[in-house]
Amino acid sequence: MAGILCTQCRASLRRAIRTRSLYKAGHSQFSRDFSPHEVKNGKIDIEALLSKPTWSVRSLLPDPSKPLEQEITPKQLHHLLRLSALPQPKSAEEEAKLLDTLHSQLHFVRDIQSVDTEGVEPLQSIRDESEEGIKEVTIDLQTKEIKEALSKEEVIGRNRRPRRRRAEPVDTRGEENWDATSTAGEIVETAGGKFFIVRSGKE
Repeated sequence: MAGILCTQCRASLRRAIRTRSLYKAGHSQFSRDFSPHEVKNGKIDIEALLSKPTWSVRSLLPDPSKPLEQEITPKQLHHLLRLSALPQPKSAEEEAKLLDTLHSQLHFVRDIQSVDTEGVEPLQSIRDESEEGIKEVTIDLQTKEIKEALSKEEVIGRNRRPRRRRAEPVDTRGEENWDATSTAGEIVETAGGKFFIVRSGKE
């Protein structure tokens, strides 16, 4: 494994370590202790930590070997489909597949809801909220795009009002002289130009 991690991987690792520190008094289902080979000189060995998985999202899905609990009836399924403006199942097999998928989704959501989040600051959005991540998305006067936009303005008058300079004309020769109706099946020519016709309906 390479010793260099991308920004997102580093941010995810920092969040995992920060979350673990919040649960020193007790363990959640996502926390674990680091083995000796994952720690070098008192620091976490990232390569050893990421060398093998310790948890999978599959653990949040129901065990296929166990019978499904009848939480949702076919009548409730049909009602949900009507509320969602979705088509009804065309066969018993399709209905059973939809029920199985819905049970799996409910099991997943309930497992997520059961996680103890006491003391964990909620996310404002699904994004990197580390210091580096916030700095990367922060927009100020030194941002490249802002500096380029401000460089195209000039100050005019006693009140020093900013005004955008007139842009130089763009040479579009050879770019916009193509025939937009060249692939049309039916064309009508008038004094105002050429137009193509789109016919719809059953033939």
